[in-house]
Amino acid sequence: MAKTEKNILSIANLSIGYGNKSVANNIDFDLEAGMLCGVVGINGIGKSTLLRTLGRFQPKLGGAISLNGQSLEKYGSNALSKVLSVVLTEQPASKNLTVQELIALGRQPYTNWLGTLTQTDKQQIEASLDAFLLNELRNSKCHELSDGQLQRVLVARAMAQDTSLILLDEPTTHLDLYHKVQILKMLQRLAHERQKTILFTTHEIDLAIQLCDRILILDGKEHPFGDPCELIEQKHFDRLFPSEMVQFDAKTGSFKVSK
Repeated sequence: MAKTEKNILSIANLSIGYGNKSVANNIDFDLEAGMLCGVVGINGIGKSTLLRTLGRFQPKLGGAISLNGQSLEKYGSNALSKVLSVVLTEQPASKNLTVQELIALGRQPYTNWLGTLTQTDKQQIEASLDAFLLNELRNSKCHELSDGQLQRVLVARAMAQDTSLILLDEPTTHLDLYHKVQILKMLQRLAHERQKTILFTTHEIDLAIQLCDRILILDGKEHPFGDPCELIEQKHFDRLFPSEMVQFDAKTGSFKVSK
């Protein structure tokens, strides 16, 4: 895909891993504003490693990462927190906070040293509470919430941070099907209505195919990227798992157990 000024995130020839150990190489893709992108692949293929590298929690081994046309390495910490927000699988250390207080932490990059909330900050917090159906829970302690409710709070905090790029690691883990769909549809709406670029890792390939604008398949070789329908036509999902155990049905866009 050609690089344009519209691209929020541009990845070129990226290599990821730990120390001298490479996990995946030659990753190339670009994302424009308003796109929801899922990262899929088998366990251990590098999905979380990619997300942590893009979030600058660990260094890349090679290649280039550009955010809003600027190299990721050139951002200072405060400047980066205004363009990039991250929701990882680790539980927050501050679960004794109320829902509203935890979401308000998303405004830290913009507040003064006293942490004083301006009218703009308060509006962003209210918009996040509304968007993720959290108004009735605003005064609840986070440790009182279900897994699905807490996940909505963490994504709402990222929304309140008001960054152009949002990264999420397995946002639907431990949720039932209804709440998996709820979270992903909320992310889709956040991307499309507020023109956010959202990249998330997931094992829910069937749901990603239905809801994502783009999918990146980490396969240890080519790492195909594109529109879900194009990836289906090119049979990339057929090669994701050993066919003797699981087969991809292109007609339904889902995986079926081989009998």
